[in-house]
Amino acid sequence: MYKIKLYNNIAQKGLDRFNDRFLVGDDLQEEDAIIVRSANLHDLDYADNLKAIARAGAGVNNIDLETCTQKGIVVFNTPGANSNAVKELVFAGLLLASRDIYHGIEWAKSQSGNENLSKDVEKQKKKYAGNEITGKTLGVIGLGAIGIQVANLALRFGMQVEGYDPYISIDNAWSMSRWVNHVKDEKELFANADYISLHLPLMDSTKNTINKETIALMKDGVKILNFARGGLVNDEDMLEALNSGKVAVYVTDFPSPLLADHPHVIPIPHLGASTDESEENCAIKAADEVMEYLTTGNIINSVNMPNAFAPFTGNYRICVIHENKPKMISQITDKLASEDANIENLLNKSKKEIAYTILDLDQKPSEKSINEIKEIRGVVRVEVYEK
Repeated sequence: MYKIKLYNNIAQKGLDRFNDRFLVGDDLQEEDAIIVRSANLHDLDYADNLKAIARAGAGVNNIDLETCTQKGIVVFNTPGANSNAVKELVFAGLLLASRDIYHGIEWAKSQSGNENLSKDVEKQKKKYAGNEITGKTLGVIGLGAIGIQVANLALRFGMQVEGYDPYISIDNAWSMSRWVNHVKDEKELFANADYISLHLPLMDSTKNTINKETIALMKDGVKILNFARGGLVNDEDMLEALNSGKVAVYVTDFPSPLLADHPHVIPIPHLGASTDESEENCAIKAADEVMEYLTTGNIINSVNMPNAFAPFTGNYRICVIHENKPKMISQITDKLASEDANIENLLNKSKKEIAYTILDLDQKPSEKSINEIKEIRGVVRVEVYEK
C-alpha cells in the first residue's frame, strides 16, 4: 500500500481519486508521496522512501527542488488547473485599474447616514471617472496556461494584445489566438502597452522584471497587473514610479508593506486561485499525477524531472533516474541482458543534467540485476513496477 502524506487542506474531490491501494492522511510516517499546497517544505527531511511531491498549484518555491533532484524525488505541479480562476481575477483587476471603482466604493461606504447622498453622488462621481479598455493595448508577459487565456479573452473585450514569451511551448502556441501579436523583444511590449499583465514563474532570471530600467521604457500612465509572483516587481522602483505618475495604477495579488496603503495601488490578498473550483481542479490533477507515477512510473507535469509517458506493455517495468551522460542506457541494458531479459519497450528522456529511462520487460528482473543497476555510477534511483 502506498502512503500519501498531506500538507495543508487538500480538496476532497482530489482525495476521492485514490483507491484502496493508497493510504492517505496528514499524520503518516515513511510516506511514498506528499501532496502540498503552500506549506514550506524547505526544512523537511526528505526521507529515502519519499518518491514524489505534488504541488496542488503552479508555483513550487516552497519545495527544495535541488535536494529532491539529487535524491530522485519527482516534483509535480498542476499547470492550468487554476488558470480560469486567475484569468477571471486578472480581468477584475483590469477593470479596477481602468475605472476608479475601488476608491469610489470606499467613498460610498463612508456615506452611511448622508441624507443628501443621491445628490452628492452626482457631484463626487467625476473624481472616479476612468477609461474604457476597448481599443487599448494589453501587454502579456509570459504565455503559459494563464497568460494565454488572459491574452485571448482580452481580444474579446476589443483590446489590442501583445504577448512576449521566448520559451512558449508548442501546445500553448497552438492555443493562442492568431490575433495576438507575439513580439520578439520585451522592450517593444513595454513601449506599446497601456496595460501590462505579468504571468511569469519567479526565478533568478525573472526576479525584478519590473524595475527602474524597464519602467522607463513604458508609456507615461501605464497600468501594471501582477497576479503571478510578488518578486517579479521591485517594490522600491514601483513606489518611485507611482509617486511620479509614470505608473498610474499597480494591481497586485501580492501585497507588500511598502506599497499596500499607496493610493494608486490596489492590493488583493493572494486570491488568484482561491475558488472552490480551482482548489478541486488542482487537487484532482495532483492526485492523478502521484497515482500515475507510483503505479506505472510515468511522469506527467514534473518541474525537476523530464516528462516521460509510455504505455505499460510488458509484465514488469524498471524506471531509472540517472545522470544525463553517455553510455548510461547501455550500462543499464547490459545488466538485464546478462540474464536474457527481453526488453519489450524502452523510453529515455532527459532534462538538463538529469535523465529518466523506462524499460518494459516480459519477465521479472532479479534482485541481483536491480542492485547492479543501482550501483552504476550516475544512477540516482531505481523503481520496479509489476503490471
